[in-house]
Amino acid sequence: MSTREVRMPDAQSTAQTGEGQRSGAVQTSQTAAAMTADIADPAPLGLAAFALTTFLLSVFNTGVIKTSPAVLEGVVLPVALLYGGIAQLLAGMWEFKKANTFGALAFTSYGAFWLSFAGYVYIIAPKIPAAARHETTGLWLLAWTIFTLYMLLAALRVNGAVALVFLVLEVTFILLTVGNLYNKTNIIHMGGYLGIITAFLAWYASMAGVVNATWKKTVLPVFPIK
Repeated sequence: MSTREVRMPDAQSTAQTGEGQRSGAVQTSQTAAAMTADIADPAPLGLAAFALTTFLLSVFNTGVIKTSPAVLEGVVLPVALLYGGIAQLLAGMWEFKKANTFGALAFTSYGAFWLSFAGYVYIIAPKIPAAARHETTGLWLLAWTIFTLYMLLAALRVNGAVALVFLVLEVTFILLTVGNLYNKTNIIHMGGYLGIITAFLAWYASMAGVVNATWKKTVLPVFPIK
């Protein structure tokens, strides 16, 4: 009987294999960047859609405007459906094309948030008994609070402007969740004011993206994280 010699790879061949893998990864990254170089940055659109819709709803959440639910639906729902929902969802799809995992998940998810909000308020909420509506709304907000928390952790590696948006948004969701679950109007109002701040922070991040891209230089800093 014969035995076949088994040779272990030496250090040189292992190093060459590792170098080849790294080179292949770099080439793949460069190819992906070249394929998306002619695609505009979808982030300013996604941030603007999120900001405007958040601003409108948050104004109502502050309680400053005393109005009926019908007026709220007439003002917020069309914007939530078309701009905060569909436009932001499209921004998320383009982030997939740009190979931006964070942007793709954020814009697609929050676009779906506004679409589900429109559907919930217009279709589902009227069928829920008024006494239980605050609890179902609170549960819905709790789910988004959890999602926003781990997106905040990822945002800490994007830039300072985006990280601040997610930080204030997380606190806003916490207040709105607690306020709705326990039916505390004053806490909902606090969440409304923080929501307005969130909207302006998102508007700033959007404005920085489009202004800096148009002027071909940094006009508005986003505070890169090293």
